[in-house]
Amino acid sequence: MKLKVQLIIESDSGETEVMQEVAELERHSLRPENLGLMLSEAKELLHEVQKAMVTHQTTRYLTQQISCPECGGIRSHKGKHQIVLRTLFGKLRLDSPRLYHCGCCSKEERRSFSPLAELLTERTAPELAYLENKFAAMISYGLTAKLLAEVLPTGGDINVAGVYRNLQRVAERMETELGEEKWQFIDGCQRDWDALPPPGPPLTVGLDGGFIHAKDQKSRGQGWFEVIAGKSMPEEGAAKCFAYVQTYDTKPKRRLFELMKSQGLQANQQVTFLSDGADDVRELPLYLSPESEHWLDWFHVAMRLRVMGQMAKGLGNEQNMTPAHMPPTEDAEEELDTVDIGKELERVKWFLWHGNVVRALDTIEDIEGELDFLPHDGESRRKLLRAVREFRGYIEANQNFIPNYGDRYRHGEKISTAFAESAINQVLSKRMVKKQQMRWSESGAHNLLQVRTKVLNDQLRETFVR
Repeated sequence: MKLKVQLIIESDSGETEVMQEVAELERHSLRPENLGLMLSEAKELLHEVQKAMVTHQTTRYLTQQISCPECGGIRSHKGKHQIVLRTLFGKLRLDSPRLYHCGCCSKEERRSFSPLAELLTERTAPELAYLENKFAAMISYGLTAKLLAEVLPTGGDINVAGVYRNLQRVAERMETELGEEKWQFIDGCQRDWDALPPPGPPLTVGLDGGFIHAKDQKSRGQGWFEVIAGKSMPEEGAAKCFAYVQTYDTKPKRRLFELMKSQGLQANQQVTFLSDGADDVRELPLYLSPESEHWLDWFHVAMRLRVMGQMAKGLGNEQNMTPAHMPPTEDAEEELDTVDIGKELERVKWFLWHGNVVRALDTIEDIEGELDFLPHDGESRRKLLRAVREFRGYIEANQNFIPNYGDRYRHGEKISTAFAESAINQVLSKRMVKKQQMRWSESGAHNLLQVRTKVLNDQLRETFVR
């Protein structure tokens, strides 16, 4: 059996303009491996259809450019050259003639020009660029090139360097569309906000940080740089994420504001920001919305207390380690009864859970004093004392962002950035840390993150269409 595939192109009036055979398929006895089209045959068929279709489209376009749109005169030719166009179904070489403007134009405008080259300013078709960016945001550049070469009739034209350059160009173009950075985005007054229509459901925004390998580290201590990532979750609708390299990005506030704006943020809409209290994220959400509230994440507070509790248990074990021939003295037993660091840390946790920061800080100072006067001077005591002092500084720096967690929890309000932790894993770790053991420049990582978040937010197609 022979099957001939023909391409027929009709004009708007219904007349046949092109009839061309693009493929001939041959089959004998039916077997599972020759049922329907094979991948190689499909790739060849698509390439031939693409070649014929693009050739017809460009020829028709150039025919329309021969006549001057002002006076209708015929433009003269200067010559022609070929341009290379990378498409989704193969690389094409297209004739691009040069034309002169006719006499009705001024002398400055009568120079030659190439209509096709001016139309196709980018030599990569948007559909191919879209697929390269989408897959490169999800898997490595090398796997992206192999995958597209396997399923598309590209003729081996897709390579790692080309995929990387394409993604960087797209990300840089998206960055130029981002507005200017401002220290605050609260505009108008209360009267203007009261006149707005009823707002949508509240937004909850979680912020957190992660680290990836640096490409150009000067020392072992500089082998990583930080990425800030977050997720904005409305009560209704899909969540959206964002990310940026903290030491590279110059528009972090604008980036977060545009994310919330894409979810329909209004000035009279309630927004809750949750962060781990680090210096680089604590100031980020300030002055973005007049109806916002900023809280320290309970998860990070509880984890620090849990670690110190484990260290306190180790301290108690060291205190109880006495030689076998020396029974503990009455003074030592009395001392162990009076100094129970673990119970004191539980009191700190209870105070913080109920938003009583003053009592929590007083108790932390008491723990420091007890550790200072503890006669046992081992490594466990020094580590615990250092951790307690760091924790006191952490609470003092974030004391204005500590709510009554218990009250919020009982009313069903979020107190933890666990969803932001998942955003770090989704945006950062899966692509750039865990199984993708690469080293990154700050600009390369930042640009990849912008494309990846567009993919995760289902906005990449919309971006390419725009």
